[in-house]
Amino acid sequence: MLPSTILAPSTSNLNLSQLVPPHAPPELHPRNPRTRLTILSKPYSKLAVVARVSSNGHDGIGGGAVDATSQQHSSSPPPPGIDAVNSTSSGLGDGYVALFVRMLGLDHDPLDREQAIVALWKYSLGGKKCIDAIMQFPGCINLIVNLLRSESSSACEAAAGLLRSLSSVNIYRNAVAESGAIEEINRLLRQSSLPPEVKEQSLSTLWNLSVDENLCTKIAKSDILLLTIKYLDDEDIKVKEAAGGILANLALSRVNHNIMVEAGVIPKLAKFLTSNSEGSKVIKKEAKNALLELVKDEYFRIFVIEEGLVPVPLVGAAAYKSFTPSLHLWPTLPDGTEIERTSRQSSRFGASELLLGLNIDDKNAQIEEAKANAIIGRTQQQFLARIGAIEMEEKTIPHSECSNDQRLTLLPWVDGVARLVLILELEDKSAIVRAAEAIAGACINEHMRTAFKEAGAIRHLVRLLNCDDNAVQWAVIQALERLSASNVVCRVIEAEGVLRPLVSILKCSDIAATIVEQSLNMLARILDPSKEMQLKFYDGPVNGSEKTFGAKNGDVSAGLSGTEQAVSRENTRNNILDSVFIAHLVEILKSSSPRVQEKAASVLEFVALTDPTLVISVDIDSGLNSVFQQKVLKISDVESDVEDQFSEAYVVELEEAGLAISAASRLMTRLLDSEEFRRKINSSHFIGLLLEILRSSSIPLHNKDWVAACLVKLSSVSGYNTNFNPIDVEVTIHETIPRLIEQIKTSFSQEAQEAAVVELNRIISEGVVDSTGAIISEGAIYPLVKLIQEGSEKAVEASLSILYNLSMDSENHSALVAAGVVSALRRIVLANRPHWERALHLLRSLQT
Repeated sequence: MLPSTILAPSTSNLNLSQLVPPHAPPELHPRNPRTRLTILSKPYSKLAVVARVSSNGHDGIGGGAVDATSQQHSSSPPPPGIDAVNSTSSGLGDGYVALFVRMLGLDHDPLDREQAIVALWKYSLGGKKCIDAIMQFPGCINLIVNLLRSESSSACEAAAGLLRSLSSVNIYRNAVAESGAIEEINRLLRQSSLPPEVKEQSLSTLWNLSVDENLCTKIAKSDILLLTIKYLDDEDIKVKEAAGGILANLALSRVNHNIMVEAGVIPKLAKFLTSNSEGSKVIKKEAKNALLELVKDEYFRIFVIEEGLVPVPLVGAAAYKSFTPSLHLWPTLPDGTEIERTSRQSSRFGASELLLGLNIDDKNAQIEEAKANAIIGRTQQQFLARIGAIEMEEKTIPHSECSNDQRLTLLPWVDGVARLVLILELEDKSAIVRAAEAIAGACINEHMRTAFKEAGAIRHLVRLLNCDDNAVQWAVIQALERLSASNVVCRVIEAEGVLRPLVSILKCSDIAATIVEQSLNMLARILDPSKEMQLKFYDGPVNGSEKTFGAKNGDVSAGLSGTEQAVSRENTRNNILDSVFIAHLVEILKSSSPRVQEKAASVLEFVALTDPTLVISVDIDSGLNSVFQQKVLKISDVESDVEDQFSEAYVVELEEAGLAISAASRLMTRLLDSEEFRRKINSSHFIGLLLEILRSSSIPLHNKDWVAACLVKLSSVSGYNTNFNPIDVEVTIHETIPRLIEQIKTSFSQEAQEAAVVELNRIISEGVVDSTGAIISEGAIYPLVKLIQEGSEKAVEASLSILYNLSMDSENHSALVAAGVVSALRRIVLANRPHWERALHLLRSLQT
């Protein structure tokens, strides 16, 4: 290596024709202005390689220069031909490095500076030793960064390309960043008419710099992130690759995820991975790497799935060896629906079975898009599994910090759904657990739940409920619970016979609390009594017609009529009518959390509607007593816990308690139809509990509806003495009046507001005790004043009547005046509107 103190010969004495072979390509000819100072004493083969790479730096498979040291992060791949240029450069070419670095000075001619930076860029492609030769001169990086401001696009490209080469070496990254390269590149990328070669080299430099964690944070905090996302839409594929590489490195740090998602990176990256997209393997790989980091967050995973990509676990190619497709059975749709045999004569070579479905005799039979996608996805994935090609591409992915049990890939939803269902058919329990968990995470909307239904996931999940492995059961229950959020899918889950294994699981005494909660949640959805009306009038068969292949209203049991389906459903629901199971549900009411109590009460309500004696025969009154005495309702009475009442956890706990109380009240209302239950319970005790809940303002108002209904029915059927405890008055004050005022405040319908204010006026007119105080305490004055200005004539009349009754108490005058009732009344009187006389009476009562 030539020391920096030795001077290189002057360029005026150089005979370039002696250094370049006569048969060299035009790129290296001395008359070529771009290379007339590119002097390297290399054999011709190496010169040709360097010239080919440097003269067209945007060719090749990747963006960045070769990284001479090992890296933990992804870095841009080397251009082709770099391996051919050894890093053992020596001789006359190295001797001119000092000259070229000196020619970068600001005191030199711009053309000489341009030729020098081009020569150094070409020289740097020789490897790490060439880069070391350049970096031995202090201050050369500052001169290189300065050339990013050159008006010549060739100089800018060469400067960015040289910075790209320097930043590919770990020990020089900080020096490049400290020289202001990031800021200059940021300025450069903002130019609207930037040549694609300059954009490629600039972004590739940032790609290399983003490998360093500290520099990655610096890049993320600047405006470069938004520029990089914008360049994902660039026409040049190499620019896209470099931008994708930067984003993949930025995604490795979770602190950048919020910024990236808010900037809209997920839709732009997802488009490179969809089945109908075009692009290089590099951009697809970097887009996948970035999105795989984002899907580690629960909320960002939802955004990725919404773009049509499904996270699929990598279980290893060996796990698929246990897959044995049923090749000799009559084909069915992925969801298990059998296809009618139009011909009983078998083909000599089995062609009728193989080509089944390509020619359907019935012209009215049409395959829905969801079913067609399920068939396509199943065919593709099973074919890959049979030939042993599944997960072949993922083998090239380097092992990261994640273990094999946590590795994922991203597939378009058609393939991803089919792959997950295929994994459920394997023998590897760990793979099944990961697939079931992935299905639970992917069920974010009705589209995905329907896709899994059509792909046949429900049949396999219900089958796996009988597995004796706790991890498998928990993962499967999670998936089924998410799928059951759809009414149509919920019916299919029931038709597949899920009730029997669920009841068996819940009968176990040592079952985990999480499994109990998810199982009861699914049972409550299946047995929800409010769905019966929908099943009869909206989802049932029309005019007794049978459900046929491709029906729009969902196939629950193919080929069954409406009557047969009802009988089948009734037979499966008989599994719930088990005395041991009912007793276990009552124990859950006594000792579980409010969230679990709500689901248990809902299931018991279904049993009460079917056979109330099963519920009455157990200790149901103790279970109801436990639900009605929630601990959270007593917190407001403790002064030390006043601050806790404003915490988010307290609000959630109060909401859960209100739902549990509402479900228990609904259950008790059903049971009160039984004379045996009325004789069994202590009516006075439960009336006191319900009154205390009703008077409490803690639980949400909508949860008090069934409490009030149960209280009224209980006092009626028990013959309770209402002279000493007027139940109707309590219900009116603590449930009816607050509900009507809430309707006046929140309803957007004038008809609903009118009905509420008319009903409220009727209650006050009947002289219900403390009704005016309840109206004041619920803050009804402001909405009533607003209603006399904007409401219908009937609503104005009722509102004026209520306000007049409130004005009878002089203590309410200040509240009425503060609400602006005086100016509103004056406008009614002066405008001579209807009811102006009533407004005048109210105005006079306030003036006194």
